[in-house]
Amino acid sequence: MSENRQSSFPCGGSNASRPCWRARLLTTLDHLGISIGVFFTLTAIVVGYLTGMGAVLFIWLIGAMEKGFEWVRSVPFGGSPWGGVLIPALGGLIAGPLIYYFAQEAKGHGVPEVMQALLLNGGRIRPQVVVIKAAASAACIGSGGSAGREGPIVQIGAALGSVIGQMLHFSERLIRNLVACGAAAGIAATFNAPIAGVIFSLEVILGGEFTSTYFATVVISAVTASIVSRHYLGESPAFLVPSYGIRHPGELLLYFLLGLLSAVVGWLFVTTLYAAEDIAEKKLTFISDLWKPALGGILLGLVGYWMPRALGTGFTSIEMALAGRLSLGLMTVLIFAKMLATDITLGSGNSGGVFAPGLFMGAMLGGAFGHVAHTILPSYMLAPVGAYALVGMAAAFAGAAHAPMTAMLIVFEMSGDYRLILPLMLATGVSTVVSRAMRRDSIYTLKLTRRGINWEGGRDVDVLQHVKVEEVMTTDVDTVPESTTLEELEALFNATRHHGFPVLDEAGRLVGMVALEDLARAKERWPQEWRSHTVGEIASRELVVAYPDETMADALRRLGLYDVSRLPVVSRMDHRHLLGVIRRTDIIRAYRRAMVNRLNAQHVISKARLHALGGSAVMEFELYPTSVVAGKRVSEVQWPRECLVVAVKRDSEVIVAHGDTLLHPGDRLIIYGAASCAAELEHLLHGEEQAKEGEAEAA
Repeated sequence: MSENRQSSFPCGGSNASRPCWRARLLTTLDHLGISIGVFFTLTAIVVGYLTGMGAVLFIWLIGAMEKGFEWVRSVPFGGSPWGGVLIPALGGLIAGPLIYYFAQEAKGHGVPEVMQALLLNGGRIRPQVVVIKAAASAACIGSGGSAGREGPIVQIGAALGSVIGQMLHFSERLIRNLVACGAAAGIAATFNAPIAGVIFSLEVILGGEFTSTYFATVVISAVTASIVSRHYLGESPAFLVPSYGIRHPGELLLYFLLGLLSAVVGWLFVTTLYAAEDIAEKKLTFISDLWKPALGGILLGLVGYWMPRALGTGFTSIEMALAGRLSLGLMTVLIFAKMLATDITLGSGNSGGVFAPGLFMGAMLGGAFGHVAHTILPSYMLAPVGAYALVGMAAAFAGAAHAPMTAMLIVFEMSGDYRLILPLMLATGVSTVVSRAMRRDSIYTLKLTRRGINWEGGRDVDVLQHVKVEEVMTTDVDTVPESTTLEELEALFNATRHHGFPVLDEAGRLVGMVALEDLARAKERWPQEWRSHTVGEIASRELVVAYPDETMADALRRLGLYDVSRLPVVSRMDHRHLLGVIRRTDIIRAYRRAMVNRLNAQHVISKARLHALGGSAVMEFELYPTSVVAGKRVSEVQWPRECLVVAVKRDSEVIVAHGDTLLHPGDRLIIYGAASCAAELEHLLHGEEQAKEGEAEAA
C-alpha cells in the first residue's frame, strides 16, 4: 500500500530524499488505516466544501459590487439615467486589467477553458484563476453585465479541485476527477441543484464519461457544496416556480413545436455570440484587449438604457415569466435584447457565464409561445403560460449547450414537480437533436474547435467519425446494365471476384444492386432457364445508399444495420447519380487513414502540452538534400545541449529516434527543447544561408 501511495504522492524538488509533508501525510494515513480511496473521497468533500464557500463568497461579492455601483450611480452621477449607461463601462475598467495582466483564461464564460485544461494540461489550472475569475466576474455582473454567475463558479470550483490535486501531486487522472468534482459543486451551489450539477459535470465537462470512477466522487462533492450553499443562502431553489402540469394530451404537440423553436434560438445565440467575439478580436485590432471590456460596457449601457431588464443575470425577470406576469410583446423583445446584451458583454472580453442567459432567453421564448398558444386555442384547457416558460428554459439551454439531461434536470429540480417531466423530456430532446443537426458544436465546444482543438480527441471515440466517405470511396466502379443476362452476370462475378454490382438503366442512372445471393436465388427459382433472365428481374430496388459528405462511421453503421456488403455512394441532390461505392476494403483504408489522423491529433495535443510547460517547445525541421547532417546517425551530430531529438517522420512512418537512427534527406525531425535553441538548430540543420532565408520568411 505504501508503495502505491508513494507513486501517487511523490515528494518533488531537490530535497526529495528528505521527508516532506506529503510523505508524513502518507505515514499518518498508514497508521490510521485509511486507504487511498477513502483519502481521495475526503479530498472530494474538501473540494465540494471549498467550492460551496467560494460560491457563497462570490455571490456576496456580486452583491457588494452592485451596491457599490448603485452608490456611484446615485451620488457622483446624481441618479441620472445616463449614469447608468456608464456603470457597465466602469465594471469593464475593473475586469479588463484583471484579465489582461493576471489570468487571460478568465475571459469569457469559463467552461471551455476548463475543458481545454482537461484536454491539453491534464486538468492543471493556475491558482490565480480562482481569484481573478471571481473578481472580474463580480465586477462584470455587479455593474450590469449580461452574464451568469454559474460559469465563473464552475471555473472557480474546477480551479480549486485542480490546485488541490496539484498540491497533493495526484496523478493526471485524479486531477481530472477533482476538476469534475469542482465543476459539479459549482452548479450545485449556484442553483441549489446537486443532481443537475453532477450531470452537467459528466455530460459537458467530461464529455459524457458516465463511469463509476468519476460518478461517486462527483456526487459527493456536489452534495457537499449544496449543503454549504443551503446553510448560508437558504434552502430555496434559484427560482420560485409554481406547480404546473399537463392539462390536455394535445399539449405535447405544442411542446414539440416549442422544442423546434428553442433549437433555433439556441443556434442563433451561439452564432451571434461568436460573431461578436470575431468582431472584437479581428475587426477591433486597433484597440487593446485591456480596454475592450470597457468599450463593450458603453454599448451595453446603451442597450440597458433602452431595455433595463436585459442587464444582469435576469433572475427577477425569469421568475416573473414563470409566474406569467410578463406580456407577449415584452417577452418577445427580451429574447433578442438579452441575446444582444450577452453578445456584447462576453464578446468584448468580459467575464461571466452563458448558462443564465440561455435560461433567460428560453423562459421568454416559452412564455411568448404560451401566450400565442392561449390566443390561438382559447377553447382548450392549456397549461398556464408559466409552464411553457419553464419548459422553454430547459429547451433553449439544451439547444445551445447540447446537454439535454442537464437542462431537463436543473429545471426539474427547480420546479420539484414530476407532472411536467414529459414536456421537459420531449422539448429538450427535440431541441438537442435539431440543434446538433444545425451545428455539430455546442456553445462550449465551438470555442475549442475554433482554437483547433477537437474536444472528442480527448476521449476514446470512433476514429471513423473523422473520415468522410468521399475520401475513401472507390470511384472506378464496375457496373452492370439491367438488361444483362444472368449467364453474363455469372461470368462477371467469376472474372472480377466481386460480390455485387450497382445496376444501371439505359440512361446510366442507378436503379438497384445485384449480389451473388440474388443470382443463387434465381437459380433456385428458375432451375432450367435461369440463364435467359436479366439482371433487372432480380436486382434489389430498395437501395441503401451513402452520401459523400457523411462520415465513414455513419456508413459503417448502415452497413451493419441492413446487413449489406457494399453501399453505393450517390449525390444528395440526385439519388440516381452514382458517384462511387463503399466496400470492405474501403473501410479498412478508412480505418488506416483515421488512425493516422488520430496520431497527428495526438501529436498536436502533445506539442500544446509541452508548450504549456513554459520556455520549452516542440520543433519540426525538414532535412534538405544539402543538409550537413543528412546521411549521419543521430549520435554523430553535435546537438545543442538543451535539445532532444524525439522522432523522425519519414513519408507516412514515424520513427522513434535512437542514437543509431540514420538521417535521410527529406526526413522531418521532431525536436523537443528550449525555444531559444530554434535559431541554433536552424543553422545546424540547414546551414547559414538557408537559415537566414528561413528566418526572413518567418519574419
